[in-house]
Amino acid sequence: MKFLFIGGTGLISSACSELAVQRGHELFLLNRSASKKYPAPNGATVLQADIYNNPSQVADLIANHHFDAVVDFIAFSPQDIERDINLFRNKTNQFIFISSASAYQKPVQNYLITEETPLENPFWEYSRNKIACEERLMQAYRDEKFPVTIIRPSHTYGPSQIPFIVGSWQHPWTLIDRMKQGKPVIIPGDGTSLWVLTWNEDFAVGLIGLLGNQKAIGEAFQITSDEVLTWNQIYNEAYQALGVERSVVYIPSDFIAKFDEHAIGSLIGDKSNSVVFDNSKIKKFVPEYNCKVKWSEGVRRSLAWFEVHPEFQTIDHDAIKMMEKILEAYNK
Repeated sequence: MKFLFIGGTGLISSACSELAVQRGHELFLLNRSASKKYPAPNGATVLQADIYNNPSQVADLIANHHFDAVVDFIAFSPQDIERDINLFRNKTNQFIFISSASAYQKPVQNYLITEETPLENPFWEYSRNKIACEERLMQAYRDEKFPVTIIRPSHTYGPSQIPFIVGSWQHPWTLIDRMKQGKPVIIPGDGTSLWVLTWNEDFAVGLIGLLGNQKAIGEAFQITSDEVLTWNQIYNEAYQALGVERSVVYIPSDFIAKFDEHAIGSLIGDKSNSVVFDNSKIKKFVPEYNCKVKWSEGVRRSLAWFEVHPEFQTIDHDAIKMMEKILEAYNK
């Protein structure tokens, strides 16, 4: 089949690109520029254009193409979706929107989350924008049969990303470096809330399995691991993988949010909530879907990747200052 990935060289999308090529699909990647961290796989065709600022350039590049599926990994606002509908109307048999499991109802009303769980997040604008994107796409599906499929991942990570709560998403080595130095790290609450981490290559199996499946049109799917861990377990496993003594400080989420505005959304509106996902729907549509990489293995894979890529062992000094400020205030 013939696919177009908008993005395709990010943390999640790079694994999907690799798998698509491995399975013999004809893959096109639409990018503004080449990625040093996630290069395009051999066999993929790169279309260079800025879809945000120059959609007409994209229209010219795809003028003579029709795709079995288009996946937009980098749409975050209703304006992005309006652009996509205009660009890909009659240009694809299936349009995949990568939404977010953070869009589900917060505070959580039921510990078990399914695709039917209401979408409502008053804490995080990012999530509300994803919800608005979903609503616009489903309207297009109802009004004009725009062939949309919605995907909701939850905290997907990979070799170049080690997921924690209070740290730095852009510079994940920041917290690892702090752990190795024996300096205290922050765990919100008491560390007993439940969370789910999904290895990017496992996620890719679910996504690629849905591409070209006409029964998936008009449907939404969450694609996550079945492994449910407490944050204490997540941090403890990282410390064990590093072979260093554990040094953590438990601080209430609302206290952290007083100092870090971003934590209102990403923490109170997401990671401080206990979540368990029912993946029966994706398994029904993609029987081969089964997350194989547990956190105990994934964290060690990521640490090994950073060891052979020291150029990405970067430190977010602003994040460190924020952590120290929170720790100092809490200790007082």
